[in-house]
Amino acid sequence: MSNTIVETVEGQTEVFKPNPEDLAIGIDIGGTGMKGGVVDIRTGNLVSERFRIPTPSPATPEACAEVVVQIVEELQSRELAPAPDSSIGIDFPAVVKNGITLSAANVDESWVGADLEGIMSAALGGRRVHALNDADAAGLAEAHYGVGRDHGGLIAVITLGTGIGSALINEGNLIPNTELGHLEIDGHDAESRASARAREREDLSWKKYGKRLQRYFTHVEMLFSPDLFVIGGGISKNPQKFLPYFEDDVRTPIVMATLRNNAGIVGAALWAAGWDHTND
Repeated sequence: MSNTIVETVEGQTEVFKPNPEDLAIGIDIGGTGMKGGVVDIRTGNLVSERFRIPTPSPATPEACAEVVVQIVEELQSRELAPAPDSSIGIDFPAVVKNGITLSAANVDESWVGADLEGIMSAALGGRRVHALNDADAAGLAEAHYGVGRDHGGLIAVITLGTGIGSALINEGNLIPNTELGHLEIDGHDAESRASARAREREDLSWKKYGKRLQRYFTHVEMLFSPDLFVIGGGISKNPQKFLPYFEDDVRTPIVMATLRNNAGIVGAALWAAGWDHTND
């Protein structure tokens, strides 16, 4: 974790600490925990430790809003913090369109149709909030700061976990709410067969699971012709166990995600900062 950018000019090293305008708060709302951090938008680094509070039960909009207020108050009180009137970025496990949550995964059903941005902004005293899907946030972070940073074209970020999360980023621009885990492949919902949970539930060998992933990735490749696949989720720590079974059927280069558990926070902060920039 770095609080500075270091540049070397003619043998001399200069250290630049971030100004408030370089910083943004990102909050990642999950089924078991809600965590936030202050992100240096220049680098994608967190400038201090993450702050986490367990997701309330039931995870209603009102209960989650109370936790978001606690997280923002903690992060805003730190030495390195953004301007108090800057936007907050929030990612959420749902389809998020124009600030409205159109679905709910691992949170209370009362979120369906809820005004996520409006609820959180009101709880924060009118502070601007910009929200997006959690997989989109992680994908955006990987494309801008992670393994896809210097790669142009269309990047498909696929997260293998309880389900299959997806994000498409074309030339740095997010195509939101793709939900590619719900593609129908061979008569099945893709994530019911190829998620990490499916491998564990069916006690699949790595060879059988690798073949299922190969079928999934060739299907996505056929539909979208991406320039790069990025695989995230816990399974990405062990690519040697499943990539050999892709053989040569997947032509698109495949790399593993690098930002891990911070990706959602970083992507949410970037989303907020991007909105600030476009709305100046």
